[in-house]
Amino acid sequence: MKARAPRLAAISLYPVKSTAAREVDRARMGRYGLAGDREWMVVDGDGSEVTARELPALLHITAGNRATGGPQGVDLRLDAPGVPGLELTGPGEGDRKVQLFGEPLIARPAGAHADAWLRRAIGRDDVSLVRCAAPEDRRVSFGSGLTGHAAFQDKSAVSLVSTASVAQVNEWVGAPQPLPANRFRANLLIDGVEPFAEDGWGAVRIGDAELRVAGPIPRCVMTTIDPVTLARGKEPIRTLARHRRWSGKTWFAVHLLVDRPGTIAVGDVVEFEPGSGAAPQTQRPV
Repeated sequence: MKARAPRLAAISLYPVKSTAAREVDRARMGRYGLAGDREWMVVDGDGSEVTARELPALLHITAGNRATGGPQGVDLRLDAPGVPGLELTGPGEGDRKVQLFGEPLIARPAGAHADAWLRRAIGRDDVSLVRCAAPEDRRVSFGSGLTGHAAFQDKSAVSLVSTASVAQVNEWVGAPQPLPANRFRANLLIDGVEPFAEDGWGAVRIGDAELRVAGPIPRCVMTTIDPVTLARGKEPIRTLARHRRWSGKTWFAVHLLVDRPGTIAVGDVVEFEPGSGAAPQTQRPV
């Protein structure tokens, strides 16, 4: 019997960096990533990024925009427990210098009304909301020599992981309640491949979009925060460090750069070609 072709199992957007995942059935893959993904970011009084790594309450904010099926004429809809929802029709006036992990960028402030809502929702009085002004000006580069552009993503425009890789990590962890795939906050979830097959991919085609694997993703403490309870733990970093550690970091999922924009949809066949710089093989338990 012919093997089933790999398919796109889920698409997740994060309109505001570090907020809750929003799954969609279809998305536009632009030159700078998925339309509507991580266009906005929370910053502190100095203009530096504020993420769920230090402020887990961000994970309880649900952000919606046109890409997630939001209301017409609304650029961003924000909802959080205990506060009325907020609808924005664009950023405020002027530009603001911000930093993303020390990298200087230009952003557009959302405005005082949005900042007041955000401060009330997460209980911190020095934060503001900004929108990426020019993703085309932000160049990201990788050890593989590949370069691209991105908005407020940590590194690459798009991230990908497979259901089999998530299942393998859960088998290693052995917890009574498996970690959901969204714990890893990848944009694309692929079904129908072997665990960690994505490590060795080069070119990837989904729908009429063409992408390229730029390398594996080093994982941080963000993955150890339960997005529902906000409790911190040791997994999956502890387990990944036993099985997927090299160059002093733990690795899981892959970075993608966009070669050709297009439209993708859940259920699309995923085609791939082997890459020339595959990641080291997964370590086996000792």
